[in-house]
Amino acid sequence: MFYRETGQFKTTYEADSSIFPILQDRIGIALILLAAFVAVPLFGNDFFINSMMIPFLIFALAAIGLNILTGYTGQISLGSGAFMGVGAYSCYKMATLFPEVNMIILVLLSGFFSAFVGMIFGLPSLRIKGFYLVVTTLAAQFFLTWAFIRVEWLYNYNDSGAIDTLPRKAFGVFITGAEASPVTRYLVVLTIVVAMTWFASNLVRGRIGRSWMMIRDMDIAAELMGVRPLYAKLSAFAVSSFYCGVAGSMMVFFWLGSAEVESFDENQSFLLLFMVILGGLGSLVGSFMGAAFIIMLPVALRALPELVGITVNPTNMEHYSIMIIGALIIFFLIVEPHGLARLWQIGKEKLRTWPFPYA
Repeated sequence: MFYRETGQFKTTYEADSSIFPILQDRIGIALILLAAFVAVPLFGNDFFINSMMIPFLIFALAAIGLNILTGYTGQISLGSGAFMGVGAYSCYKMATLFPEVNMIILVLLSGFFSAFVGMIFGLPSLRIKGFYLVVTTLAAQFFLTWAFIRVEWLYNYNDSGAIDTLPRKAFGVFITGAEASPVTRYLVVLTIVVAMTWFASNLVRGRIGRSWMMIRDMDIAAELMGVRPLYAKLSAFAVSSFYCGVAGSMMVFFWLGSAEVESFDENQSFLLLFMVILGGLGSLVGSFMGAAFIIMLPVALRALPELVGITVNPTNMEHYSIMIIGALIIFFLIVEPHGLARLWQIGKEKLRTWPFPYA
């Protein structure tokens, strides 16, 4: 057999409630982090890092933000793409107004602007829920994208209406702009994503996270037990929008290089919602799995014919990849409605008891 929980005793409450109480799980996480920080920069080429790893990490962070709101708090939102845009535009404005400030600090600060906007549009959640909340967040999506187009001050009165990446250094190395290498940008994004994922894992397991889940399961009972819906729901909107805002600013400054309002339209919000549903509601690991499925699989499918030496029309291959992705999404939702994270958990349980699966 591989490993079991049996025999790994804990002598303190801190050890028993740790994020990874099993030794083998801690070793597995350490190996994953080692591969991400060392193996990918050493062996990954520019195409792999630029087209797959960087967008995967950025959208995984945005999916974590939406999962905090939808999966852990039960508040469905279709405005996540707009909140990513708030982070991107606010980061662009701060980068032009304060050129001497470290770019990483500006990226993190942009999340607070997005959190403030998210709290404002989260106020209706105190009175409405379900379909009506979906309509409200979708209205926020349309309003914010309208503002990104009409308020010319946000993009410094640029004739194209786009926000462009400025070449900036951090610790003496270019991390944005054409001068920044893909490996440098990847390591910056990876560090931010790992740190914010660790913070989210502690947050959802603490008092605030428990209040979110109580609101999700039965808000009236939670209120009777002392949970304040105002604080719980608005804090969920704030934290979710913060994560989406940071992801949006990283998407522009560490991946795309420039962006227009179409990069933050309603299609982006639906894409994030698909990641959360496919990966698994209320699961941080599921956010990464959903992002990997939606972002990395289409790129791999488009590159597969070239690897095997088959010539395919790029337009047709785009249509084929969309059809395959849609069919796989339907298949996985039929096989496991709780998402890929649930399949992963079942697989881990099988490995722990192999070759005696019923022991």
